[in-house]
Amino acid sequence: MSRKITQQAIRSFINKQPFYKDNTIVEVTETGTTLKLFNNPIAGIDYKGMWISDAGWPTRTTFERLNGIDGVYVFTKKGQVYLNGFPWDGEKEYVMRTTHYYKDILKVS
Repeated sequence: MSRKITQQAIRSFINKQPFYKDNTIVEVTETGTTLKLFNNPIAGIDYKGMWISDAGWPTRTTFERLNGIDGVYVFTKKGQVYLNGFPWDGEKEYVMRTTHYYKDILKVS
């Protein structure tokens, strides 16, 4: 079960609505949407699709926010970070390529 702030932030992120609470921000621009934790971009939706990153901070809070996104499961096991069961270095990774759903969100023609 995600924390309430994570649920609110992810809902805003997916629905392309600005959000600001405590350490979590959702910024919406003409080119996409960005989810930030402590002002570090940890997820985004752009013309290529949806991406995630730990922004250099592989913390429980970062993973909790990322795990609020459907289809994303980030965890650490024996010091290694995993994304959906595969080793991950925390760098920007597209987890969903542009689909008709995201084209609608981004208004890409």
